[in-house]
Amino acid sequence: MTKPSLTDLLHAAVSAVGGTERPGQVAMAEAVAEAIDDNTHRLIQAGTGTGKSLGYLVPALAHGERVVVATATLALQRQLVERDLPRTVEALHPQLRRRPQFAMLKGRSNYLCLHRLHEGAPQDEEEGLFDQFEAAAPTSKLGQDLLRLRDWADETETGDRDDLTPGVSDRAWSQVSVSSRECLGASKCAYGAECFAEAARERAKLADVVVTNHALLAIDAIEGAPVLPQHEVLIVDEAHELVSRVTGVATGELTPGQVNRAVKRAAKLVDEKTADALQTASESFERVMELALPGRLQEIPEDLGYALTSLRDAARNVISAIGATRDKSVHDEDAVRKQALASVENVHAVAERIIAGSEYDVVWYERHDRFGATLRVAPLSVSGLLREKLFEDRSVVLTSATLKLGGDFNGVAASLGLSPEGLEGDDAPVWKGMDVGSPFDYPKQGILYVAKHLATPGREGTRGDMMDELAELIEAAGGRTLGLFSSMRGAKAAAEELRGRLDHPILLQGEETLGELIKTFAADPKTCLFGTLSLWQGVDVPGPSCQLVIMDRIPFPRPDDPLMSARQKSVEEHGGNGFMAVAATHAALLMAQGAGRLVRAAGDRGVVAVLDPRLATARYGSFLKSSLPDFWYTTDRNQVRRSLAAIDTAAQADGK
Repeated sequence: MTKPSLTDLLHAAVSAVGGTERPGQVAMAEAVAEAIDDNTHRLIQAGTGTGKSLGYLVPALAHGERVVVATATLALQRQLVERDLPRTVEALHPQLRRRPQFAMLKGRSNYLCLHRLHEGAPQDEEEGLFDQFEAAAPTSKLGQDLLRLRDWADETETGDRDDLTPGVSDRAWSQVSVSSRECLGASKCAYGAECFAEAARERAKLADVVVTNHALLAIDAIEGAPVLPQHEVLIVDEAHELVSRVTGVATGELTPGQVNRAVKRAAKLVDEKTADALQTASESFERVMELALPGRLQEIPEDLGYALTSLRDAARNVISAIGATRDKSVHDEDAVRKQALASVENVHAVAERIIAGSEYDVVWYERHDRFGATLRVAPLSVSGLLREKLFEDRSVVLTSATLKLGGDFNGVAASLGLSPEGLEGDDAPVWKGMDVGSPFDYPKQGILYVAKHLATPGREGTRGDMMDELAELIEAAGGRTLGLFSSMRGAKAAAEELRGRLDHPILLQGEETLGELIKTFAADPKTCLFGTLSLWQGVDVPGPSCQLVIMDRIPFPRPDDPLMSARQKSVEEHGGNGFMAVAATHAALLMAQGAGRLVRAAGDRGVVAVLDPRLATARYGSFLKSSLPDFWYTTDRNQVRRSLAAIDTAAQADGK
């Protein structure tokens, strides 16, 4: 039997999902197939509307070996498992003569734990476990959530938190879930045979395509214990998010509350002397943290070093003691012991890591008005880790709408541990970059307007001229505005000011769930939505409700961001341009994502307005502009107001 051609397979898949075949999608599918066949790597930029999911799924399914697809967002995971994969498998089945299997796999804490549900959750203040259903008042929100979870446990097939609609609070979910460290293990657990997390792992072992998330991919790479099944091909979608997700997984933290919980959990399981030593170390750490000022710690202060050493040593003794003692009077002793061990081991590991003082780690204090101080440690760079763990023994395809920054792939490639394109060393992974373009006609569909006449934004204070500009642009657009702000304070200030000046409803991130806000924004064209980071990347509102995207300023990282400033300084110490490599690249990525909110469909029209003159006047402005879609560019404020008014009039004429 002749092997079906990639073109025929792609055509069948596109028809099945009711899509339109696009040249960029065909080029992408061919590049993915080539990378898989050659066992090499690709960075593929595929603009919005390309149909990149099918661009990688079809060649992956045709290949026949196991493929892992890692995405950053829940929305894309759902789209793949609930829509794209079922239809694609059905469409390809007649030609492939086989029906590829697919499965979703997440971290253990995403699945309902039957042991926790039936036996109770360890209580910090008391011995043993407690019944969380009795402890929570049935009329309280927590009580109602827990009762709903108990009913849901009898009907769910997956136990996956994301299949529960509507969802429950983090507090409620924590009562019925465990981390991998707290899990007893299927062989020791009375509910092991019915375990949802174990069932998901078994399904993944049998699947041809395993859909997971960046965080689990990072855990698989960092912790050395394989979580994902063996696979020959790795496809990382939304790859612009990968470095920050891996950094998040590789970041450790300690707070007085967290250490105190570890003390309480361990106290009933060890002798008094061992417990008291951990309690004393905890109190010493808490005193140091009360005086902690936010910022990076270039060197560990003496008092903190002493407190961490005491914590580490006391935690080590507790870990040894927990392993050596048994106490049958503790109800469900194994579960209590496992949770206590997980808490104490985490304290020990983070304290040990900070004391070790690796030159590749950054340590800093953070302060929160409600929660007090946190001590954090994060890797200066994850590029070496990714280079070593990601690109060995498999073909890797990384794709996103924003991988080409400043006109090439080298900035993103460097953050992933790859050499510049075309440079091949002895152990350098071989890769190629490819931009398959976008089906949209950006110069005709959108305008990039830079408000060159405004004052340069300062670090503090309100910007009166910017507020006036913002109000005039929204009026001209008839609402229809997504406001992307570099800080929550900026978004709140703008919302408060403009609610008093304009008749248009203004929604503000944080006043309702993100999903509800986006739904309301999409439903009413006169409405505006203001917010910060997650809106720069998470909004997909095609049509007339989003015809003006405003960025209040270039979203450089804060100068006092300890990790970013440490990374910038490190690049400079190695002879590079720290500002361009770190701050400008960070801003370019966010601006490219933000500008991508405007044109989501072939009929969309609108303006991206940047209210920061530096995009037009600063030397780095051209680098940032070349990272954005190829919109028609202007600094003429009258022209842009006329264009917005015309777009608004056309939308109203269409009854929108």
